Amino acid sequence: MTTTVLTRENILLNAKVNTKEEAIKLAGKILVNNRYVEETYIERMLEREELTSTYMGNYIAIPHGTEEAKKDVRQSGICVIQIPDGVDFGNGNIVKVMFGIAGKDNEHLDILSNIAIVCSEEENVHRIIECKTEEDILSMFSEVN
Repeated sequence: MTTTVLTRENILLNAKVNTKEEAIKLAGKILVNNRYVEETYIERMLEREELTSTYMGNYIAIPHGTEEAKKDVRQSGICVIQIPDGVDFGNGNIVKVMFGIAGKDNEHLDILSNIAIVCSEEENVHRIIECKTEEDILSMFSEVN
């Protein structure tokens, strides 16, 4: 994962959110603030969540925009939000680590495969939940190449 895709500014530790919509908007806001996407991308992320949950199991969700949201993406980016208390993504599926993704062309597929590699190990997910600094999270993903 290139450092331009995941940087300190894209990581939020100890987030407190009450709903999945609030969590998704927070992810979208980080992507907007760091100039990866246009403001409209946030609405597309919420639309995408209504179509199918982006809950992946193992306390992970990967919200992203719909197909038509691609026009709202300036450059590929990812944000990581740590939610130690968890947020319900429906059906009792609790999310404690959320990856907001914006992919240009098919660049997001590499991002997704890196997330899958790290998060396929349940112990890694628990490590992310317990990370105390942005650097701790960055180093977990820099190990994947």
